[in-house]
Amino acid sequence: MELTEEDLELINALQIAPRISWSDAADILGVHATTLAARWERLLASGAAWTTAHLMGDPKQMCLALVDVDCEMQHRADVTAALAAIPEVVTIEEAASNRDLMLTVITPTLGHFSDTVVPKFKEITGLLKYRTSLCTRLHAGGYAWRLNVLNRAQQSALKALAGPEASGSAPPQSQGAPLPQSHHDLIPFLAHDGRATAAEIARSLGRSPATVQRQLNRVLSSHLLSFRCEIAQKYSGYPVTCQWLANVPPGQHEAAAAELRSFRNIRLSASTTGRTNFVILMWLHSLAEVMNAELALQQRIPGIELAESVVMLSTVKRVGWMLNPDSTATGAVVVSAHGLDVAG
Repeated sequence: MELTEEDLELINALQIAPRISWSDAADILGVHATTLAARWERLLASGAAWTTAHLMGDPKQMCLALVDVDCEMQHRADVTAALAAIPEVVTIEEAASNRDLMLTVITPTLGHFSDTVVPKFKEITGLLKYRTSLCTRLHAGGYAWRLNVLNRAQQSALKALAGPEASGSAPPQSQGAPLPQSHHDLIPFLAHDGRATAAEIARSLGRSPATVQRQLNRVLSSHLLSFRCEIAQKYSGYPVTCQWLANVPPGQHEAAAAELRSFRNIRLSASTTGRTNFVILMWLHSLAEVMNAELALQQRIPGIELAESVVMLSTVKRVGWMLNPDSTATGAVVVSAHGLDVAG
């Protein structure tokens, strides 16, 4: 399967406004609503694209950990499967470096990571060692990444019609009253399908559509969920993932993050603890671009030291979604009760 320009335009539209109605999208894209709906169903069925939603949590308490894992080669597949089954392990990548796997782990608190997740690591047969860096500030994540195939007028029109679930916004700085459990019941459905309707959720939960619509409206307006439209990486035009472990001078992290926002292929930038204090992840056109990217980073971020570059061989799990070896979605989703929308 190959994606057409029209497919990419639809995905780009849903990156900006994940829950926009097909009729509104049709007016902007110049395509009939039923055509858009059928096109999206085809993309979903093939695993080429999907929409999802995740709880963002309280950024003042949330723990985002980047974990390197070493495992016995003969147990690598079993270790990977066991890690993928842990909801807090939201992203798993196989690395071409001196570690076997790289994990993104998200928990509501540092204590939850230490008391709940780490003991699970220790129970996995074949997992030899893990090393953890903690995110002290998330500067940019995959929620903000765009294909950018639409023109500016179309992008502006989509932003104007996007609701409170508009993708690309940073996690909130504070939260209001917590949502009741009846509202949290909706989140697994939105994790499996970020465009799930109140009627669809109501049928599954055995509730009235009017009640679920009211609950859904509150969930969306709470800004506690981050929605994103994902594309299988092989169709993105950027099939290579590279992550840099870097050191940025103290006091220069915000300036570095601001400069990185001008790189259109950034998937993650964050300040971290550990041997290095900054991590950058990009999607690239080819391996040859790794050196070009490093040169650009050194030219545009004064004082940056690139300690290590890590190319990913494959992504097993991305923000809860299990992926096939070719980067398409399997349709299986491991839903976490907590989350912060980041890249992977």
